[in-house]
Amino acid sequence: MSGISNKQLFLNHVAQTSAAPIGIEMVEAEGVYLFDVERKKYFDAISGFSVANIGHSHPKVLEAVHQQAAKFMHLIVYGEFIEQPQVAYAKLLTDNLPSSLNCVYFTNSGTEATEGAMKLAKRVTNCSKIIACNKSYHGSTQGALSLMGDEYWRNAFRPLLPDVYHVDFGSEEAIELIDQNTACVIVEVVQAEAGIIAPTKEWLQQIRKKCDDNCVLLIFDEIQSGFGRTGSLWAFQQFDVIPDILLLAKALGGGMPLGAFIADKKLMNTLTYDPVLGHITTFGGHPVSCAAGKAALEVLLNENYLDSVKKKEQFLQESIHHSKIITKRSCGLWMAIEFDSFDTNHKVIQQCIKNGLITDWFLFAANCMRVAPPLSITENELKELCKIINQSINQALIN
Repeated sequence: MSGISNKQLFLNHVAQTSAAPIGIEMVEAEGVYLFDVERKKYFDAISGFSVANIGHSHPKVLEAVHQQAAKFMHLIVYGEFIEQPQVAYAKLLTDNLPSSLNCVYFTNSGTEATEGAMKLAKRVTNCSKIIACNKSYHGSTQGALSLMGDEYWRNAFRPLLPDVYHVDFGSEEAIELIDQNTACVIVEVVQAEAGIIAPTKEWLQQIRKKCDDNCVLLIFDEIQSGFGRTGSLWAFQQFDVIPDILLLAKALGGGMPLGAFIADKKLMNTLTYDPVLGHITTFGGHPVSCAAGKAALEVLLNENYLDSVKKKEQFLQESIHHSKIITKRSCGLWMAIEFDSFDTNHKVIQQCIKNGLITDWFLFAANCMRVAPPLSITENELKELCKIINQSINQALIN
């Protein structure tokens, strides 16, 4: 190279998503830690945005990736050949889901899972009306963006999909809007980017009943809440409600890119005719991603991480404290620490990064700091994480 730093090359040649990226050059990741080019160690307190639920570079995941890459990678467009990694992972997923969620369509990402689910709902019901929630996030492609629960993010890209209605999460209006012209209701079981907002069990159950009464499909987005983040394998298990379609991504691939929408086989078959190839993807369900994801799920199921999530949540609640904190909302190892403003929150976040801890804010709750470490975090690591956060708040807000 011509003496230009990697950071400058990054800014010049890699498309940016904001005017101020974190901009640290990371070279390694293991367990709950990230390491930069100078070997400075950072806590990953957000698990790569809920991707690294079992931590980074787990040996069993690495072994699965190496073994599969040595056998074959891409062969043909998704759905034509029988590829053992896809079959094995779909079987493991459905073995750990209710019987009605028995057929997996693998995609590349969460937003693509959203797109596929929207198409499936329209195909099954022959309706176009979609009900989504304010302060919801389901992806950034134009269809998923139409569901985005905030006009600030939608407005620059209009026109978007018609016949999408936005209602407040947990509101009576959401129930009232469901009718026989509705294709689907899509909700996060726990709203992520609103700052970890959980609904009442009664509200989700009323949504389920109204959908049943009107032949409407209920879609649960567990892209962030799935794979143990809230303390159960799937967050919907805590609400005694089963969706018609389940959206998964993030931790689904064990660190590799992978998404999925899951439904009953009878529903999914409607994408195979009128037209044939009703939903297609080239790289969805990539065999290396499926091998990695299956290995990661097996680790999650076999190494008892789920059993300690609630205890670790309680420790977070008890151990992070400061007079400037307005409130702390948590659901498993998933917390929003609320301050009085984005400016205050941003100062704390920047200080955390200086002190070797990676965290961030929420799209619809910019005054809240995100804390979501890998579920594999040990008791001692959790103590150190809380110590750094407390110290960072004190240092950032000393004036």
